[in-house]
Amino acid sequence: MRFMMLMIPKGYETAAPGTMPDAKAVEAMMKYNEALQKAGVLLALDGLHPPSMGARVTFPGGKAKVTDGPFAEAKEVLGGYWMIQVKSKEEAVEWASRCPASENEVIEVRQVQEFADFPADVQDAAAGFSEMQARQSRGT
Repeated sequence: MRFMMLMIPKGYETAAPGTMPDAKAVEAMMKYNEALQKAGVLLALDGLHPPSMGARVTFPGGKAKVTDGPFAEAKEVLGGYWMIQVKSKEEAVEWASRCPASENEVIEVRQVQEFADFPADVQDAAAGFSEMQARQSRGT
């Protein structure tokens, strides 16, 4: 089972462009990332720039509307993620619990929807999705 662990740092929604993490925090996080890698569960990971450097695309009336960050109404935003492959939700939660996060950070653990999870009519509507994923993972 694949799970995404989403880092939600409190206050990041108002972080200025170019805000960077503390070197000691990064060092501790690297040790955690290495543990995930050594255990063979890490599939991907990335940190994200603050929302002030991003944009949101909404679709009022079905038309795309772009709003540049920061986003005044944001209460929680993502600071980064890990994609892991483990045997259960409990194992994913255990890995999240080991993270050297601060009291100002929350990790949300969410299982990835696998193609096989969908009913037949949805799988038919998404014909070609598995091949698309395979090509993407090969970088082609």
